[in-house]
Amino acid sequence: MNSTLIWILVTFIAYMVMMLLIGAAYMKTGKSSEEYFLGGRSLGGWVVALSAQASDMSGWLLMGLPGSVYALGTGQCWIAVGLFLGTVANWLIISGRLRHYTIIANNSLTLPAYFENRFHDKKRILLGISSVVIVIFFLVYTASAFASGGKLFSSVFGCSYHLSLTISAVIILAYTFMGGFMAVCVTDFVQGMLMVVALVTVPVVAFAMMGGDVATGLAQTGVNAANFLNVMKNGDNNFTAVEIISQLAWGLGYCGMPHILVRFMAVKNQKELNKSKGIAIVWVIISLVMAVVIGVIGRAYLYPTVLGADGSSTETVFIDMITRLFTQDLRLPIIAGLFLCGILAAIMSTADSQLLVTASSMSEDIYKGIIRKNASEDNVMKMSRYTVLAVAVIAYLIAWDPNSSIMGLVSNAWAGLGAAFGPTVVMSLFWRRCNLQGAIAGIISGGLTVIIWDYIPLVGGQTLGTVTGLYSLAIGFLISIILIVIVSLCTKAPDESILAEFDRVVSDEEI
Repeated sequence: MNSTLIWILVTFIAYMVMMLLIGAAYMKTGKSSEEYFLGGRSLGGWVVALSAQASDMSGWLLMGLPGSVYALGTGQCWIAVGLFLGTVANWLIISGRLRHYTIIANNSLTLPAYFENRFHDKKRILLGISSVVIVIFFLVYTASAFASGGKLFSSVFGCSYHLSLTISAVIILAYTFMGGFMAVCVTDFVQGMLMVVALVTVPVVAFAMMGGDVATGLAQTGVNAANFLNVMKNGDNNFTAVEIISQLAWGLGYCGMPHILVRFMAVKNQKELNKSKGIAIVWVIISLVMAVVIGVIGRAYLYPTVLGADGSSTETVFIDMITRLFTQDLRLPIIAGLFLCGILAAIMSTADSQLLVTASSMSEDIYKGIIRKNASEDNVMKMSRYTVLAVAVIAYLIAWDPNSSIMGLVSNAWAGLGAAFGPTVVMSLFWRRCNLQGAIAGIISGGLTVIIWDYIPLVGGQTLGTVTGLYSLAIGFLISIILIVIVSLCTKAPDESILAEFDRVVSDEEI
């Protein structure tokens, strides 16, 4: 191993040790389920904002999106536009009411518990269904983060993908296992800051190194620069309406993401939440714009290397830019290591949140809520940590295939969670007439639609998603909304106690 790689390795080790120390520091504080899963509802505005956005974007932001732009051009920015609109709507419309409603609804600690308490579901049907949906789709989501880590370590250090996958999984598992929600949020805050610094600095410096001549670099790589920079082009083809709708539909997923929504539930007070809104929106604008810019500049800057031409992954474009820029052109290996840690930060900040949400569903909702209702806090805490371990192992096995696409894994999980939970969250917060039967219909229909659309070959051996080109989240979200309305109107109206809680939440906002 040469001196450059040694310096990068030292930086990585220092960064990972810092994350583990944060986990260890909060291990003593997470003794109750509310502390372990929501940090005692005591988070400040900056921590809530950056931990929510860092846990949201994941390795997809620094690998999946730049890789898509690198391969097909700026037309891939429609996903970023959809995600921006979804982020803004989530913070401005959903966050405040959800936080308040979860407190009114029996101090709900998790999204499934909120559904149960919101609709007074004494049979705990919603609790069970929601928990199963979370476990299924978060297994895939966590696997995408582990796969990102595997590709990062493999690309930087030249070691095997499977060894790299193991290293990233062990580190993420360790500090999540120890510290719970507070450890995850504090590490996500650090990681969110590091991510945005890396996203801004690397493309700006690379642009300067090329003398600003991006068009020439693009032409040399064999792409039509005019098409590549045209947001209405998907590669060399015109975007269809279905393709644009599908990419914009990614924004619908936000209101159904448990690992993001739980941040709204954990903020200290409304003042801190209002502060979080501005911070989060600015962060996401900068991050999404610069991720697209990385794909464009990276295509020109890395020439004569053309990723994907020899079977290599375009999803390593940001990694390759950092490595070349700071180890060959500028010879600043410590800076290279720091910015590569930014990619690791994106990966870790999502995986830890997903592990924790899955653990909360299994231990708090299924174990304590259904299986063993008189379970002690100690038993719930033990079960949560066992769940973190079990989920990590299964996600690790799902990510074992080195050819697995980060973009594909994230797309499937995002659609499943968004279609199952998003419509029910929105309708439960803003429609007084929404009832238990409608919520059950919405969650089941949304989740099943995504599974059928993406995985069941119904048309000539192909799935409906392949045949139509329409993203499953768009159709799943729509079907879920329709069924919530129809079933709610065709069944008994909510009890007066449920309506009184709804009215209390609304009236409190108006004061």
